[in-house]
Amino acid sequence: MAVLKVIEVLSNSDESWEDAAKKAVKHAAKTIKNIKSVYINEQSATVSGDDITEFRVNVKITFEVK
Repeated sequence: MAVLKVIEVLSNSDESWEDAAKKAVKHAAKTIKNIKSVYINEQSATVSGDDITEFRVNVKITFEVK
């Protein structure tokens, strides 16, 4: 039987929501091992004029505790 833990991480990117999610996982993986999945909980963006200037995601990262 596996024991799983979930943490919530906020991340941002100048490029896309996908890039923001990838950055969240990459940063979490520096200290957390056995990451199994990512759930995109929420997406938002900041706007300046008529352009999106920053993409933001709130992700839940699931990992196995050994």
